[in-house]
Amino acid sequence: MGIVALALDTLHGANSPRRGTEPARFCRRKDRGMRRPGPDEAAEYYFKYIDRVPSDDVAVFLSDQLDEAMTFLSGISEERSLHRYAPEKWSIRQVLNHVSDGERVFVYRALWFARGFDSPLPSFDQEIGTAGAKADDVPWSRHVVEFRAVRVATLSFFLNLPAEAWERRGIASGNPFTVRALAYIVAGHYAHHEAILRERYLGEISG
Repeated sequence: MGIVALALDTLHGANSPRRGTEPARFCRRKDRGMRRPGPDEAAEYYFKYIDRVPSDDVAVFLSDQLDEAMTFLSGISEERSLHRYAPEKWSIRQVLNHVSDGERVFVYRALWFARGFDSPLPSFDQEIGTAGAKADDVPWSRHVVEFRAVRVATLSFFLNLPAEAWERRGIASGNPFTVRALAYIVAGHYAHHEAILRERYLGEISG
């Protein structure tokens, strides 16, 4: 049994489902008329994440991405997870912690706007967040379990949205967002950081 499987058993019990089986089942629900975000649904900066998502059904993409992410992340050892490709850069543990924190922040913004709240939300300073997390003190296996738990919660939130909520919008960190754009940003943010892990930390060549 691998370190991630063992951690899942410890957290959820020996009979817990693994590797995204729950979200994969959830995401096969009937399509609700999803479409890609338009250029007015997020600031230009965030399209570096949105453009990494080729699908018109972001819920299915988020589920499939989780399956693939668990395979990739489970292949990184505890020792390797402390690697930094330069002294001033984050470790692999810090990168994944940042991805999980970022997903929580993006989904909170989506929740705020989807539920009809109209007051602007503050920015999120990733350096402050990373310093406060002390991610290198947490075993890699627990980071991987945490990411999976965050993503399952993300999927549950987006799949339960009423159709009109995807169109709602608001301001966060001084930028406009729709709920739909935030879902795409969640998926693209993970894809962006996985590419960095593969290319800069693990020495893989992207296709």
